[in-house]
Amino acid sequence: MSRPLPAEPPPTHCANCGEAFAQPPPAFCPACGQESRVRAPTLGEFAQQFGGAYLSTEGALWRTLKLLLLKPGELTRQYLAGRRKHYVLPLRLYLTISLVSILLVRLMAGVDVSFGLPSDLDLRKGEYTLLQAGEERGAGLKDGVFFCRGLPAAFCQRLQRRLDTDPRGLQREAEALPGRFIGNLGGAMFLMVPLFALLQKLAYWNRRLRYTEHLVFALHLHAFWFVCLLLTLLPVPWVGAVAMTLVPLYALAALKRVYGGRWFWRWLRAFVVSMAYGVALSFALVGVIIWSLLV
Repeated sequence: MSRPLPAEPPPTHCANCGEAFAQPPPAFCPACGQESRVRAPTLGEFAQQFGGAYLSTEGALWRTLKLLLLKPGELTRQYLAGRRKHYVLPLRLYLTISLVSILLVRLMAGVDVSFGLPSDLDLRKGEYTLLQAGEERGAGLKDGVFFCRGLPAAFCQRLQRRLDTDPRGLQREAEALPGRFIGNLGGAMFLMVPLFALLQKLAYWNRRLRYTEHLVFALHLHAFWFVCLLLTLLPVPWVGAVAMTLVPLYALAALKRVYGGRWFWRWLRAFVVSMAYGVALSFALVGVIIWSLLV
């Protein structure tokens, strides 16, 4: 039968700031507020520290998600009006939702991403395109031999060093491409958010809003779009269709609530921004594919 551990002596100083305690010691340090008795946390305390008010039913996350999902643009309005204490900050909200989305896409849908290579391919026969950039530019395999047309020589050489291998090795490379693509997609989208905010700044130049105010709107809008991406993963086709329909409708409703203005000019600005952003996003996705092929 094991002996009980001896009782620890009462602390005389704060382990955090060194403040001297009167005896008996208080529960919390009067100088810095840390607990006076410091010990290793239990698993339950670890879980509580991880969630806390952030994940509780009365916490900031649920209030933020409710406002984000049910009232387009209202979360941005609340932030710009200075009411920020009870909501998750825009950057933290975006990072949380985007990271969860990318992780779930990688786990649930990554195996279905295709780069033009069928699962039962015979690399010694036929032509398989890994990258296509117009009719005269592309890279891939033809009858087991690597080809690269109309692309920079340095890019072709590096791609060939990575892919010109034995059939089994090349098959492994092809199978790993979707995972690398999805992994790099999160970083690319994080860089696209400031660009979207810049486009909003240019489109609403007459409003004299600061760039960071447009950035808050961009973070909230992209966070919702990542929620829509999560909905497309559900095994119900109509849910994914509804989610994709909500992408432009939510954006228009959020524009109305945050920026106001007459509907004609609002729709015109939205059209110009969406076209410019769509072109930039296309280039970004091509860049992600190229990066995934080379790295």
